[in-house]
Amino acid sequence: MRVTSPSRVLIVAHQTADSPDLLEAVARRADESACTFTLLVPAQPRGPRRITDPDHLGISEAEDRLELAIPLLSEAAGESIIGVVGTPEPLAAVQDALNLLGFDEVMISMLPVRDSRWFRLELPRMVRALGVPVTEVITSARAVDHTAA
Repeated sequence: MRVTSPSRVLIVAHQTADSPDLLEAVARRADESACTFTLLVPAQPRGPRRITDPDHLGISEAEDRLELAIPLLSEAAGESIIGVVGTPEPLAAVQDALNLLGFDEVMISMLPVRDSRWFRLELPRMVRALGVPVTEVITSARAVDHTAA
């Protein structure tokens, strides 16, 4: 009898990491079959000195987002999840995670289409081109606090 290991799901999110839409999608995925989750939050540099000043790389903001989202996502998943901060370029962050940590699928949580930089960058399409299944979670406008990160 062959024992299959749980699917490894990479969740990629930033502003939407604690959105009700993502929590619902994680709970649904966890109910489908055995899986483990890792939350990847790409850093988002801010301000004009973001290239030359490492304090403006957005790492502490990404860490704050992880701290807020991990307990909520863990509850939705029914088990503890881990979180990592990625490079500011979202596709590079996903590639790093896939290459270094290995995942079977990716769940990308984005702002509504009109507000989503990741949608304009065609992030889901580019991640699919890496050969991994992608689930897109588009957060409703009312579920996102645009003043936070």
